[in-house]
Amino acid sequence: MRFQLPEPTGRQPVGSTELHLVDRDRPDPWVAGRDRELMVSVWYPARSTSSYPRQPYMRPGVARFLNESGSFGLARPGEVDWAATRAAAAPTAPADNHGRRPIVLYSPGLEIPRALGTSTAVELASHGYIVVTIDHTHETSAVEFPDGRVELRKELTPGVEGVRKAVDTRVRDTRFVLDQLAVLRAGHNPDAEGRRLPKGLSKALDLNRIGMYGHSAGGITAAETMRTDRRIDAGIDMDGTLQYSSTEFLPVALEGLDRPFMLMGKASQTHLNKPSWQSFWNRSTGWKRDLSLERGGHFSYTDAQTIVPALDEHLDIPAQTREAYIGTVDPERSTATQRAYITAFFDQHLLDRPRHLLDGPSPAYPDVRFVE
Repeated sequence: MRFQLPEPTGRQPVGSTELHLVDRDRPDPWVAGRDRELMVSVWYPARSTSSYPRQPYMRPGVARFLNESGSFGLARPGEVDWAATRAAAAPTAPADNHGRRPIVLYSPGLEIPRALGTSTAVELASHGYIVVTIDHTHETSAVEFPDGRVELRKELTPGVEGVRKAVDTRVRDTRFVLDQLAVLRAGHNPDAEGRRLPKGLSKALDLNRIGMYGHSAGGITAAETMRTDRRIDAGIDMDGTLQYSSTEFLPVALEGLDRPFMLMGKASQTHLNKPSWQSFWNRSTGWKRDLSLERGGHFSYTDAQTIVPALDEHLDIPAQTREAYIGTVDPERSTATQRAYITAFFDQHLLDRPRHLLDGPSPAYPDVRFVE
């Protein structure tokens, strides 16, 4: 079976491209004898997409791996056609570069491919942002490169040291991506194969307005990268704990941030009941909010919020499994809610457009609780 992602709500058509980035100054931490290499997708406001096909949701090698490995435990091998899904974006469409666009980075959760952040990325791009989604190679379940090579996840070092190494690697990955965006903005092509880039994309990048958001380990990455890199002006952590273990917190949880940051969790993860979030909250001096999607699940903050109900209609996923992934919140309402608050956050803090939605509870979005 196949599924369909929700259409974006913004005014702008969306273009897409991908970059193969190689950091020749950094060895890969998971595989000896290799330079660190990443795949990223870039989603951007386009001039027009009317004559372009839609972007595949994921590369065929990744789709094949997910299908054969059981689709995150949601189906049997062969039941889900990941390759058939398309995103509401046009590959290589010319960028709309009437004015520079703020940049927003996205980091996915541990083992989760960047594709599962597609619908939010496309949504933000339709509202005028350039969104860069990152795969953290050998930590993501599968990453496919332009030559068709698929790199699979490696086993992390056990215990706290493995988590520390993964977070450090993710932060370095993210900062390297920012460096390569500066190369692109300067008119050069950072893609390792030198593939043609969308017309006007480099001129559209605004490196003075940068945000970041992430899910789970990606939310940790957003917070910790902000601590170490002042280029990031505002960030969001979607249900990512800020600790290496039950007793060891990340530096950002111990120091806090002085720039806008939003925590987006669920009933079981707020700054009132998670010590690492509480530590971060108490030490952060910048603008901050803690929003709880009360009946959501951990993967409600990904495309699983759309995918799981679609699969459930055909495959009859056990109720306990469905709830473990996405909770019991209404899926469509949850998607609309997240889109509204994430867009409002970046509008306010990257575009200087105050959004009253961030001031307190809204009857339009009853699933969200402002945690004070």
